[in-house]
Amino acid sequence: MSAFAKFLKWMFWIILLPLLLLSLYTWASLTWVYSSGERIGYVQKLSHKGWVCKTWEGELVLVTVPGTQAEKFYFTVRDPAVITKVNQLAGERVRLLYKEHKGVPSSCFGETSHYVYDIDEVKED
Repeated sequence: MSAFAKFLKWMFWIILLPLLLLSLYTWASLTWVYSSGERIGYVQKLSHKGWVCKTWEGELVLVTVPGTQAEKFYFTVRDPAVITKVNQLAGERVRLLYKEHKGVPSSCFGETSHYVYDIDEVKED
């Protein structure tokens, strides 16, 4: 094997191995769920934003007791069906079901670590 062929083979592994490791890490961080839960409140904002990678980012206003300071819950939506449901339920009291993923290596998957996978309207009794 010539020196040039050895160099190409060496460079191939130098480039391929980090790419494989990064791909494995990305897959693991998006598959493994750190926590899951639900939040109840009013969707204040849902926007499609980003310079290179466009993601759907939203804000849920959590009001526990009338007259108290509202808290915001920031979330990301990746499923187009859920995006449609969020837009339809804007202004209504809703329950967001989410999964939290820690260590996602890029903001191309979302600006937050909370990924909403379903939304339901909460009926007032």
